[in-house]
Amino acid sequence: MTMSNIRSMRGFLASSIASSIGVACAAALALPLTLPVPVATARAALAGAGSAPAPARPDIRGSTQSLPLAPLAPLTRALGSTASTGLAEQGLTRRDVRRFSLVGVVWDNPDTALHGHVQVRTRATGNGVWSGWRSLETHNDDAPDPGSAERTSGRVRGSTAPLWVGDSDAVEVRVQPEGGRRTEGHTPSTRAVPAASALPSGLRLELVDPGDPDDGGDEVPMRGTAPLVPHGSQAGPPVTGPGNSESAEALASSTANADLVPLGATVIPALSRSATEREMRTLRGHELTAGQRKKPHIGPRPRIVTRRGWGADEDLRERGFAYTKKVKAAFVHHTSSGNTYRCSQAASVIRAIYRYHVVSMGWRDIGYNFLVDKCGTIYEGRAGGAAKAVRGAHTLGFNNNSMGIAVIGNFSKNKPPTAALKAIARLTAWKLGLYGANPRGKTYLKSSGGNLYRKGKNVRMNVISGHRDGYPTACPGWQLYRKLGTIRSTAAHYQGRR
Repeated sequence: MTMSNIRSMRGFLASSIASSIGVACAAALALPLTLPVPVATARAALAGAGSAPAPARPDIRGSTQSLPLAPLAPLTRALGSTASTGLAEQGLTRRDVRRFSLVGVVWDNPDTALHGHVQVRTRATGNGVWSGWRSLETHNDDAPDPGSAERTSGRVRGSTAPLWVGDSDAVEVRVQPEGGRRTEGHTPSTRAVPAASALPSGLRLELVDPGDPDDGGDEVPMRGTAPLVPHGSQAGPPVTGPGNSESAEALASSTANADLVPLGATVIPALSRSATEREMRTLRGHELTAGQRKKPHIGPRPRIVTRRGWGADEDLRERGFAYTKKVKAAFVHHTSSGNTYRCSQAASVIRAIYRYHVVSMGWRDIGYNFLVDKCGTIYEGRAGGAAKAVRGAHTLGFNNNSMGIAVIGNFSKNKPPTAALKAIARLTAWKLGLYGANPRGKTYLKSSGGNLYRKGKNVRMNVISGHRDGYPTACPGWQLYRKLGTIRSTAAHYQGRR
């Protein structure tokens, strides 16, 4: 090919790209904010593009290191015999590993409890300083319902709650059976331990790297409504961004919110009360009574960062979405992952929890429907549409007809920030309002079992409940739980209720 031909081709390509960009921008400006785009249409556009999806950058996708634990030192039984492997302390001595930011421990059987203590210490990448020993919450009670397809998939594992430790490159872990706990000097116990509990089989340490967004930082964009264009289409250049692999699942996840924002939006913007009421009539008008259509009780839609906004790798989760009939109640949680993160790191924390839930614990997707950081930013959780009744894996036995909201952090002793409490109230006022629920009211949920109630029992609960209301757990932490009354009143006020 001659240089003249090459110049001509470059000119043609530049002209075509510029023209395509102009057409795409003009089309995007002409589209209404709530333009619905059927999933089938979006998938067909992608399939007909004639080009394979471009792979996402590996550092965006993140990674998981799964390391089997081994016995460290045997305990002594009451009769003086050597303890079996199940009664031996397990763990890993200091080990250099690839970079990670979140840790957890998993085991084979999700129905087996870990009666013991799990502690980790990590080495910071930046300065090489080792942390002190930190405990992991061993009773991780967020889970898919018994008998559900997600629970019976054969992939689900038992697990501790995850812990955010920041950028680290070395780790040490010890798992001690109940009744055989060592002293802080890490000296093996030599006295009899008659009540020592066997540890679950298949213990593994999970080290999660959440990956990095394209711009090298974790700041969530304040605005973002750029259309997601199927790779290879003629509507304009493919849009890139955190977690956008341009796959069918990335497109489907974005399409699930197409009744709220254009394809590819990184943020669902806040709406005024009047605009929210109009949107509600559009979304659920066929289910509203005449009185509800005239004066609906719903809070103004809050700003929500979408999954694309926090960088979800959509190819990680199971395909498709799981729905329930309606949203009658909201369960409030904390993630138990620690409070040391900065708000600018919240997207990374969520990506790490997402990867831990799916890769390490074997769930179909992140368990919570929404997450809230300590600065009050709201994030879309499980895929399927922020306004839809998506079935989560947040409150064992009560995932039907409910939603789960998790505040990132631990609030057993720490008081939850006012910004986070306000965000929960705004979110519940909107989402519960879409389904006609009163935040100050009561409702009935049918138990699927595995919790405080037998399977099939109709349980009367607060419309806004804490996780501990349905399961014997400390979640969402006493300091957050005691604020639920204030959240209920504030949410009802946002809905315009007296």
